[in-house]
Amino acid sequence: MGRADVAAKALLEECGVMGAPIDPEWIARDLGVLVVPQDMADDVSGMLLRRDGERVIGVNRSHPSVRRRFTVAHELGHLRMHRGRPLILDTDTRINYRNTVSSMATDREEIEANRFASALLAPEAMVREAVWRTRFRTTQELVRDLSREFKMSEVAMNYRLMNLGIISGPGQ
Repeated sequence: MGRADVAAKALLEECGVMGAPIDPEWIARDLGVLVVPQDMADDVSGMLLRRDGERVIGVNRSHPSVRRRFTVAHELGHLRMHRGRPLILDTDTRINYRNTVSSMATDREEIEANRFASALLAPEAMVREAVWRTRFRTTQELVRDLSREFKMSEVAMNYRLMNLGIISGPGQ
């Protein structure tokens, strides 16, 4: 189990989350993080702002709900695992953006935040239990059914199932 998986599991335990679907906005509120829907460019999913002890997650209000959920979980991953990047202002503000570049996962912190988000929204034990009790004939059906149960996009669920070794390739 990787660092991001361990951090996500610890956060779920800390917040007393026991079942799916996981509500990342509730977790953020429980941590004292304000989640604010914002108008953002289409290629920006969200951002994390940390300043003077305050933490705010901005999320692109025009994105589908499954993407907004993933974005909040992704930003929680940055909050728990990364110091943040400096923003050039007249203050000591640190900020992380989730945008098209970060979603391509070419940066170690973005890869970790994506993995954290997947592990937070679809914890391994819950996914394995759901697979065991779900009736499906094809991988595509499994991905579809679990994406609905965990309120994730089919693409995100497909990657989660592949990363857990439950499926070997795309189910779409």
